[in-house]
Amino acid sequence: MERPDFFTLKNGKKVKLPFSNKEYNRRVSNLRQVMDKKNLDMIILTSMHNVAYYTGFIYCSFGRPYGCVITKDKISTISANIDASQPWRRSHCDNIIYTDWKRDNFLRAIVSLIGRDEPPKSIGIENDHVTLDIREKIGTIFTFSIFSDVSKDLMQLRMIKSREEIEIIKSGARIADLGGEEIVKNIAEGNTEIEIAINGRDRMEREIAKTYPDAEYMDTWVWFQSGVNTDGAHNPKTNRKLIKGDILSLNTFPMISGYYTALERTLFLDHADDASLKAWEANVKVHKKGLELIKPGVKCSEICHELNELFAELGYLQYRTFGYGHSFGVLSHFYGREAGLELREDIDTVLEENMVISMEPMIMIPEGNPGAGGYREHDILVIGKEGAENITKFPFGPEHNIIKN
Repeated sequence: MERPDFFTLKNGKKVKLPFSNKEYNRRVSNLRQVMDKKNLDMIILTSMHNVAYYTGFIYCSFGRPYGCVITKDKISTISANIDASQPWRRSHCDNIIYTDWKRDNFLRAIVSLIGRDEPPKSIGIENDHVTLDIREKIGTIFTFSIFSDVSKDLMQLRMIKSREEIEIIKSGARIADLGGEEIVKNIAEGNTEIEIAINGRDRMEREIAKTYPDAEYMDTWVWFQSGVNTDGAHNPKTNRKLIKGDILSLNTFPMISGYYTALERTLFLDHADDASLKAWEANVKVHKKGLELIKPGVKCSEICHELNELFAELGYLQYRTFGYGHSFGVLSHFYGREAGLELREDIDTVLEENMVISMEPMIMIPEGNPGAGGYREHDILVIGKEGAENITKFPFGPEHNIIKN
């Protein structure tokens, strides 16, 4: 029996995607403008975030390559046979399925989309994502093609959010707050980080399903940390039991069709000692100042320098651990990042309307020192014409978050 290297299969019907046809067409049109500007005949996307951004399809790799090919008149996702027609149903475009029967059928599927008669003279790829193996194999197929990196160009496009994107981000911020409320209800001495986190995650997933009944549900998570486990912003939850006087870090992350939002708050269980209160109040003061500084026309680096000066005045600059904020959009803890829009000293991007960015100062005081622990607050802001809208509503600071359940 001769089995195909690749094929198409339209099983079922196209489903409702998170954005309108007009929105996806706008994105692809902007991408083709990049192609024209860089004189590209074709772009091969390989990252989860860009494939999702331009097609609506979020792939599950499991060691197999996935991608999307864009030419001046075609766009198609390329997926593995293990997923059958789900990628077609979830793609705002065509889809081609490659099989496992032969090695490198993924590459044969790419060739099938453009043909061998007129190979592309120039191809755009994502240098920050494409593996060395795939890059080498693509080069052996398109021997006479010139390859150009488009990752930074596409990141720039993603940094400016559309009305539909801002709507889904605002919804995510609301749901993150609900997760935070559920976590606070379950904070009590003797309860574990993992059990508290499960309650917050379940609350958010149910709300996402209620708000977006036509979506797929994946990747929503919570990091709830206590004691020494608060020292890293991305520390996984553990089975540690809470005790009175613990510093706590609440972090909720609802994922809606690949769009990440977050709520992060410092809390204490029952009480906080004087040294802890002093450190916490210092971080809150910087957080409030940072919220005031985020507005159109301001450089990311300028915000950092001003907040560094405030931390220095308060005596805590040496405990600061990472940048003051980052962009939001197609993003998760394992894909995506718009590194050109981060509040860091080495980023000179100027904030402009329809950017979405967080303010999240953090300090970490090591064990054995007064006030030991990690302190972090996190709000999301949408940049407008003249100012910024804070879409995070969960309260912060000692007057709200010393929990006495």
